[in-house]
Amino acid sequence: MTDAIEVERERGLLTLRLNRPDKKNALTRAMYSHLAEALKQADSDPGINAVLITGSAECFTAGNDIADFIQQPPSGLDSPVFHFMLNLLECRKPVVAAVAGAAVGIGTTMLLHCDLVYVSRDARLRMPFVNLGLCPEFGSSMILPRLLGQARAAELLLFGEGFSGEQAAQWGIATEALGSGEAALSKAREMALRFDELPAEAVRISKQLMKASDRELIRKVIEEEGALFTQRLRSPEALAALTGFIKRH
Repeated sequence: MTDAIEVERERGLLTLRLNRPDKKNALTRAMYSHLAEALKQADSDPGINAVLITGSAECFTAGNDIADFIQQPPSGLDSPVFHFMLNLLECRKPVVAAVAGAAVGIGTTMLLHCDLVYVSRDARLRMPFVNLGLCPEFGSSMILPRLLGQARAAELLLFGEGFSGEQAAQWGIATEALGSGEAALSKAREMALRFDELPAEAVRISKQLMKASDRELIRKVIEEEGALFTQRLRSPEALAALTGFIKRH
């Protein structure tokens, strides 16, 4: 595993920690590849009962590493970012997320596919896809209007409006908002370890039943969004916006 992804095993819990603090845990192709492989292995390991995805108590992730993204943009569904998306979507084990600080872009949309999400109240979530000349991804164009209603989803996806961890919990994007990043990480670990005490096959079947009705539709939406997203990456709008972002940062 790359040093940017720390992997820890505690009893039946596999923790995947984003560890690139100098870049606010921004995700690279290599990090997506390692996350995808870790999820795949956890899914087939009978000794793993749950997966926890987290960053630090100060930052979850700033989203894609824009420079890495421009240098090696995803070219299709065989790209590392889509491997990660589909392995998270298809994971049969419960996936828990602990979020503090920034959760930008895919840092927010991945939460829509986790089973339990614990956030700090002051976490800052945002999906600035349109602001960067891009379009929504990871099924968010379908899931968010269903979850929040068309009007609020439009604010978040068309304007890229930010929202707090407390709002995320009120809106059903997160399970619970806690008073600090440390509290969110602690609660997420506590709840993830509870799966060690439950019949593993009953948990797996129950998750399968809850996800079954929408899984194929969400996969189709992810593929459609992905095709448009990769097209947008080559557009003059996106190139100008992304280049401007790099200059500002």
